[in-house]
Amino acid sequence: MTEEKLFRLIADEMTLKLIQVKNAIEMLDQGNTIPFIARYRKEKTGSLDEDQIRQIQERIIYLRTLTARKETIIKAIEEQGKLTPELLDKIQKTSKLQELEDLYLPYRPKKRTRATIAKEKGLEPLAQIIFAQELLKGNPLDIAADYVNSEKGIHNAQEALAGANDIIAEILSENAEIRKFLRQYTLKKGVIHTSVKVKNPDVVYKDYFDYTEAICSIPPHRILAINRGEKENCLKVEIEIDIREIHKEMEKIFIVNDKSIFYDQLIVVIKDAYTRLIAPAIHREVRSELSKKADQHAIEVFALNLRKLLLQPPVTDKIIMGIDPGYRTGCKVAVIDQTGKYLEGTTIYPHPPQKEYFKAKSTLRDLLEKYNAEIIAIGNGTASRETELMVAELIKEIAEQRKTVYVIVNEAGASVYSASALAKEEFSDLDVSMRGNISIARRLQDPLAELVKIDPKSLGVGLYQHDVNQKKLSATLHDVVESCVNLVGVDINTASVSLLKYVSGLSNKTAAKIVDFRNNLGRFTNRNQLKQIEGIGSIAFQQCAGFLRIRGGDNPLEETPIHPESYLATQKLLKKFSIDDIHHGGRLLKSKIEKNQIELKTIAQEIECGIPTLVDILNDLEKPGRDPREEMPKPIFKSDVLTMEDLREGMIMQGTVRNVVDFGVFVDIGVKQDGLVHISQISDKYVKSPYDIVGVGDVVKVKVLSVDLERGRIALSMKDLK
Repeated sequence: MTEEKLFRLIADEMTLKLIQVKNAIEMLDQGNTIPFIARYRKEKTGSLDEDQIRQIQERIIYLRTLTARKETIIKAIEEQGKLTPELLDKIQKTSKLQELEDLYLPYRPKKRTRATIAKEKGLEPLAQIIFAQELLKGNPLDIAADYVNSEKGIHNAQEALAGANDIIAEILSENAEIRKFLRQYTLKKGVIHTSVKVKNPDVVYKDYFDYTEAICSIPPHRILAINRGEKENCLKVEIEIDIREIHKEMEKIFIVNDKSIFYDQLIVVIKDAYTRLIAPAIHREVRSELSKKADQHAIEVFALNLRKLLLQPPVTDKIIMGIDPGYRTGCKVAVIDQTGKYLEGTTIYPHPPQKEYFKAKSTLRDLLEKYNAEIIAIGNGTASRETELMVAELIKEIAEQRKTVYVIVNEAGASVYSASALAKEEFSDLDVSMRGNISIARRLQDPLAELVKIDPKSLGVGLYQHDVNQKKLSATLHDVVESCVNLVGVDINTASVSLLKYVSGLSNKTAAKIVDFRNNLGRFTNRNQLKQIEGIGSIAFQQCAGFLRIRGGDNPLEETPIHPESYLATQKLLKKFSIDDIHHGGRLLKSKIEKNQIELKTIAQEIECGIPTLVDILNDLEKPGRDPREEMPKPIFKSDVLTMEDLREGMIMQGTVRNVVDFGVFVDIGVKQDGLVHISQISDKYVKSPYDIVGVGDVVKVKVLSVDLERGRIALSMKDLK
């Protein structure tokens, strides 16, 4: 299939114009990043978003792989002298790799099987006679007797028939149509059955000790749970299906003459072919397909939650105290300034076994006063609850002197960061244990800038993330981080290497050189200075420039996402409406255009740019320096504490979504344990997926349904909140 046909196929599948798909693929092939194409090449793609471009990328990779595999298979079969026009046509029309491999199966080089051994003994002609089903009279044993040959190891007619049957069974098992049918039939009609495999199984798999569910309806999270139980040698997993129905369907396909003297023979062969050769392979394929879909779903869930987590709004212009709670080793405390700079840190021991509660409070009070800190960020790990109680008590005591609030911060991954080479480089003079508290404070101040330093898999927002395809998971999460970083934009004068390396067109090496340039020569004053850095040529500059921000530099446009290639058009636009200061006049542009009733098409022609680019320029000028995260729900700040014992059925309160999974939403309502909003309690309307309604970091109203103090469980609802 030609490239043009591949483009057209994708366009038809995605209901897009051919030119959109063609241009997107050509730009991807040229090395342009998806964020760059989506943001700065809208005229060429017809304003495709990142998800659409990524779908196009994945599809063209698959189709090109399929095309290359077809060429390899056609060549291999042709070399065997077995490529017929009919087979060639089937191969060329195949649109799935699995079906292509089914067509190739009879011609694939294979190890010696019972069938190949039978062929070596000269039994293929007998197999052809049996399979033709044309003989209506005679005795099968008499016909088979002609093939008895002691020298070849065929001592009687029964052995001859058995060998011929092996050949036919393999022919049946390698038939592409029957494999396709049985695969679909198993997916539609089969069931998964799990049972206990060991004497003392892990109770975590209790629900699966004797469990059956239809393959067509089993949800992804149960597939992953079953796979894990099987991997840990706790569960035995089988696919069950009505074999009688399968035999009947196979008979309909292969039995063309029920009057044949070999009819009974073929019935036995069909059963043998399915049980011995087809079923094991089909069951493996079905399990693999289920696992692949479950993996994909889990990865998508992780990606969705990670995106929400990374795009939580920053708490700017505040001095923050971060506390990493702990019992035996104490609570690690750090204070950071408005830029994230570490000011001072210490360790307090307010919890058992240490007895320094009042000294700990006094230390916190002194630090709050010394640095005028307004917010205390408390990690949600071990001893978090007890630390929260102490902080709430302190806030009450100093309420008349100063207004201070606290917030619980998800500390997942803080310990991973603390022990990393990056943390050691940033805080080489600090002990490992004194770095997590800084991370906790910084991830409140700027979640994106801090969380990019940590492996996304350590951030606690996934579903069975350690069980899925790790290569695909890592690639997908990298795409999410890259997308978020470029959506928000990066201040080139303050960003770390960890943040810069995700900017379109940059790498870890060029990001490090940017920081070195900044450290040696001072802050950047214009984007063109990037061209002085080794490794950032014209292509890399084109990719990265629009995503890098320079505040207070030579050109105020460089505080915005407006790309240097659009500066001239922007200047023409500003001149047309007599605007000198984009910080004030930029907001007036849209109203002036509407007031004068000027069509965007006319303006776009005058300033020589496309309409989508003009729209982006107007939006960027309306709010120069705007952070898209500002529109996200703000974190919930508190000054008092709540316990599970305080909760009552029917209470309505606000909470922060900590995780979203297939069966519901976990919400932090300010007590030690997150509450669960089951999927049935999310809305009065049918909810197919919780991800359609809420995301990580969202602030939601919930009602307490029940509190189980013994098991530490809280049931919540988002319904009937009046």
